[in-house]
Amino acid sequence: MSTDEPSHEQDIPRPAPAPSVPVRYRLAPLFGLVVLGLIPVAALTALLVWSDDIADEYEASESVGAETFEPIGEPAAALTTSISDYRRAPVDLARIGADNELATSLEQLAAFIDGRSCLAVSVDGRQVSTWNGDVPVIPASTNKLLVGGAAIELLGADYRFSTAVAAPAPVDGVVEGDLYLIGGGDPLLVAGGLELDEVPAAPTSLDLLADSVVAAGITSIRGAVVGDASRYDAEFVNPTWQDGDAYVEAGPIGGLLVNDGRVVGRSARQRDPGEAAAREFARLLADRGVAVSNGWRAGLLEPGIPEIASVESAPLTAVVSDMLTRSDNDTAEMLLKELGYLVAQPGTTSAGIDVLERTVRSWGTPMDEVVFADGSGLSADNQLTCDALVAVLDHLEETPAADGLPVAGRSGTLIDEFLGSPVEGRLVGKTGTLSNPPVDADPPEVKALAGYLDAPNGETLQFAIVLNGAGYVTTEGYVPFWSALADRLAVHPTGPDPALLGPR
Repeated sequence: MSTDEPSHEQDIPRPAPAPSVPVRYRLAPLFGLVVLGLIPVAALTALLVWSDDIADEYEASESVGAETFEPIGEPAAALTTSISDYRRAPVDLARIGADNELATSLEQLAAFIDGRSCLAVSVDGRQVSTWNGDVPVIPASTNKLLVGGAAIELLGADYRFSTAVAAPAPVDGVVEGDLYLIGGGDPLLVAGGLELDEVPAAPTSLDLLADSVVAAGITSIRGAVVGDASRYDAEFVNPTWQDGDAYVEAGPIGGLLVNDGRVVGRSARQRDPGEAAAREFARLLADRGVAVSNGWRAGLLEPGIPEIASVESAPLTAVVSDMLTRSDNDTAEMLLKELGYLVAQPGTTSAGIDVLERTVRSWGTPMDEVVFADGSGLSADNQLTCDALVAVLDHLEETPAADGLPVAGRSGTLIDEFLGSPVEGRLVGKTGTLSNPPVDADPPEVKALAGYLDAPNGETLQFAIVLNGAGYVTTEGYVPFWSALADRLAVHPTGPDPALLGPR
């Protein structure tokens, strides 16, 4: 489905000359007002003719491939005219023309995109171009935009996760029984002494909690360290993930998760997050001279056991920012379960999806054909549309959820993208990648990008391009499309100088 072509205006018939009648002197001011009122009408007619001519020129041009897209002109200067000023009419007219030119250039790009893919662009929330915009596609990690936005809205920007320790009161430093490590859904818990592939920007230190146990005067535990992950259910991996992703790209997902389920001495993620966390905490206690008699295990906090210490995460805004910047799958899945925890205990993925769907719908997002299967976007069962993604971006633009997006050529998953391009340091967006070998597999490979670009005139462009098909995950597969899109967005607005459309 391609963008609708601009309609061509018919010549406006002019009325026959009116019979000559004497003009009374008292009507002169009224006549002057009528003349002034006709100025914007004349200007609008001129711009519509101009925009149709531009569209005709594009229609007459030859089609080109993704790697040979035509160059785009220079952007127009920023505009500052008050909306109440009659001179504002040329500004609005120039905006219409610039939108039309952008739509035409994007139509050239869309013609070379796989039929299972989609493209949508808006400017300050007004739709400029959509190609297959209402067709459901696999969104990959752009799904995280929705999860992060919903979490901040429902939980609050300053929401913090708390991880606690509970134990019977020690006698002469000795705990007669088990010591409990109780998970509060913190996805960024880190225990020192383990090399991580990626370190969160705002980690929560489990070492500080171990220090608190020592500060409480505990020197020995006659029982075990018990990891309580029961805040969330025991579905530690999503059943719709591919076998190669479970416990590799994400999981185990539990209410207590340390080092993404990794422990010192073992390379693979452990299958039980509560047991793995208890093992790491027992190690930290031993490093501080606290003896643990019966090792570690997963379990539930017994009633009546008092809390002796706790540690809090960074604010939710920092957690979401880290998730978007690194595209962290575990964080996305735990945030989804935390949303579920709001309405059902323990927190489940299905309950979280219900909350997510209702929240995104409340933003005015077109939800036809939209399906959520997880929070991270790892599942090929997720279905989103480019129109929905752009609508979400428009809603999130002024919220903290948009602040943590990677910057082109600067940070996160975009650090190596758009280097030396006109959008380097300007474009921010969420990437998405799913590799589904072989290349002709069903579901297909996915390469996606959704985000923002500020224009020189103060407008903000919201865009989404989601490529579903064979070969898109390679540099040769997606870079021509990303680059062509960025080049077109970077020069907006193009068209006539508003000063040339106004009164002289």
